[in-house]
Amino acid sequence: MAVKAMGWAHSFPMSEGVRAGREWTRKRLESLPWAAAEPDTVDAIVLAVSELITNAHIHAHSDAHLVLTWDGDCLHVSVHDEDPTLPRQREAEAGDVSGRGVAIVRKLADEWGMRCQRNGKTVTACFRPAETDNGNHRPDGSD
Repeated sequence: MAVKAMGWAHSFPMSEGVRAGREWTRKRLESLPWAAAEPDTVDAIVLAVSELITNAHIHAHSDAHLVLTWDGDCLHVSVHDEDPTLPRQREAEAGDVSGRGVAIVRKLADEWGMRCQRNGKTVTACFRPAETDNGNHRPDGSD
């Protein structure tokens, strides 16, 4: 079975902020055949990208290196930063202005994970649209 994949990569320096990451991501997603019919999935991906780039900038004090990969089943979002400390979910209090990023990504993504590397860490999230360009449905039967 042949697998066709497409992807994009871009680095977002701390000085550029997360808005550029959201806009860049949304523009890349527009080229995918399912994006117009899946605005909620696109919004979830863009929000996750925003949270992951924010975490790289604020907690890792690092530029964020974003890779988007569409493999026909899952849109993989990977953000690499230069701090090897893995993120941890914490319970934010009602008035807190931060501390929800990991929880948001976990809630939005179909799968997610993180791994330490020699020069930092990468956090990856997978998003499966309800229908792909091949007309495939979600494996769990939900449509």
